Amino acid sequence: MPDLVPDLVIDARDVAKSYRLPHKTVTVLTRASLEVAAGERVAVVGRSGVGKSTLLHVLGALDRPEAGEVRINGRSIYALGERERAMVRAREIGFVFQSYHLLPEMDLAENVMLPAWAAGVGLSRAAMRRRAIELLDHVGLADRATHTPLELSGGEQQRAALARALMNEPLLLLADEPTGNLDMRTGTQILDLLFGITQNTGHALVIVTHSPDVAARCDRTLTLDDGMLIASAPRID
Repeated sequence: MPDLVPDLVIDARDVAKSYRLPHKTVTVLTRASLEVAAGERVAVVGRSGVGKSTLLHVLGALDRPEAGEVRINGRSIYALGERERAMVRAREIGFVFQSYHLLPEMDLAENVMLPAWAAGVGLSRAAMRRRAIELLDHVGLADRATHTPLELSGGEQQRAALARALMNEPLLLLADEPTGNLDMRTGTQILDLLFGITQNTGHALVIVTHSPDVAARCDRTLTLDDGMLIASAPRID
């Protein structure tokens, strides 16, 4: 493998993934490759069912590929043991999903604290809660910290999910249709937050989207087709 670019956050090469069903095998990824540098924002587009979510799961250390390699901050994550890979996932990657995935029995601050608990970052519970409330304040929800997810609108839940993704200050954010369940106005507010945060902090962002408008806000757009990622024309500011 050639030398890595020093600020390369993610480097995936020739990733392959299939699913074995009772009567057939469905090939989702064949030779998918991409590189994302610190501070870069990359959109992944493609028709429904083509494998965009699977790609994010592989990039985020959630689903092992059958072939190829994924490096996060220079480390080949699927060459690591499960415990080490879980630590990379918890400490260096933030996820924002379409369906929020907040735990209904916990208040918002506790939901935001979850990645720190999972990663064992060495903070006291009080310190974790202070940081969680700071992040909730950043997304306009400090006054809802003691509310449960079911007491919030969809847009508020997605803002809380974004705060949770930032809890451990990850270098990589992976967003899977983060506005798919929201109305246009609320979705625009979420995107403004997401892109504003990545611009200010230098996070790398990979966002799966069906929206040409969302893709247009990114630095690059890749189309997933026939198991591979194809570069679109670069954005011209």
